[in-house]
Amino acid sequence: MACVPSDDDSGPAVDSRPAVDPGPAVGPGTVACARCGVQAGDALPVTWTCSVEDGVRRHFCETCSRQNLRAIEGRLDSAWW
Repeated sequence: MACVPSDDDSGPAVDSRPAVDPGPAVGPGTVACARCGVQAGDALPVTWTCSVEDGVRRHFCETCSRQNLRAIEGRLDSAWW
């Protein structure tokens, strides 16, 4: 949790929002599909899908995104796929 300055004298307010986790990074600059584990390499392909679930950023490869398109459009968490 981060502290943010406050206008009153009661002290700093506490920011209760969860920090966004960058997801399953395999190495520096490498991202893996959260479903099948395939690695994207140095640059994240534009055909991959990014989702934030419970404050965790997850990336899905093109194949997994296509196979689960209806669930993604229905905004179901990946645990339901």
